[in-house]
Amino acid sequence: MASGIAPRRAPAETTGMCALAGGRFLMGTDDVQGFPQDGEGPIREVDVAPFLIDAHAVSNRAFAEFVGATGYVTEAEQFGWSFVFEGLVAPDNREHTVGSVPSTPWWLAIQGACWRQPEGPGTSIDGRDNHPVIHVSHNDALAYCRWAGKRLPTEAEWEFMARGGLEQKRYPWGDELMPEGQHRCNIWQGEFPTRNTCEDGYMGTCPVDAFPSNGYGIFNVSGNVWEWCADWFGIHHPAPVPADPTGPSGGRGRVMRGGSYLCHHSYCNRYRVAARTGNTPDSSSGNLGFRCALSV
Repeated sequence: MASGIAPRRAPAETTGMCALAGGRFLMGTDDVQGFPQDGEGPIREVDVAPFLIDAHAVSNRAFAEFVGATGYVTEAEQFGWSFVFEGLVAPDNREHTVGSVPSTPWWLAIQGACWRQPEGPGTSIDGRDNHPVIHVSHNDALAYCRWAGKRLPTEAEWEFMARGGLEQKRYPWGDELMPEGQHRCNIWQGEFPTRNTCEDGYMGTCPVDAFPSNGYGIFNVSGNVWEWCADWFGIHHPAPVPADPTGPSGGRGRVMRGGSYLCHHSYCNRYRVAARTGNTPDSSSGNLGFRCALSV
């Protein structure tokens, strides 16, 4: 379906996007809390050109407009299932489980789960228009971007944006997870995966504009949902780094950044701005979304 979606004929809508001047920044980290095996380091100087990027992740409302205009069918809908966190699956929907991953048994493959039915049959996005769209693959995100006349951000652009003008801080707001005892992102509290105290106010996704923005006016780049980037995933970085790097020329997975509502320091401390992971382009889950960028 993705290859059949044409871009809008009208110019791309830039309302809700932030214009970033670009420049040189220190990308990556050697943080002791990090995961060197993910290729977070070494710290390296990177130059990015000016660009525009969504202040928020793409919402259910925006994705529904795209589907309404194009008839697009996501890959999760074509496959007939997607991964849902077990704690969000109602007892009646357990019968729709068609598989799981032994290494991460809290992920259930639920028949019928998709962006319209985030937790499976009988669920909906009613009341969640302003939450990020989920259960979208990299290919789905590209289809949306083409229709909107935009693109996915490169990984370098994403990290430049997420840092909000701060240099080598752990989070978009600084080095302290909860400054003055205030929650600044939607992540897991309690004991993962058995008990979430929801002290930040959310069990699953939160609105795309929840919590304060960073220094660039960007919302929710830590936690809530992972976000697809344009780059193929790789753990080795060229030195020196070329201007506006676009990652490896190929690979098995695409880069995902930002962490999600399921991240916890004991298991997935990847809500730090330098944290990264990857997944196959056709993968989808209940904690994976995206935001768009635009060259200037």
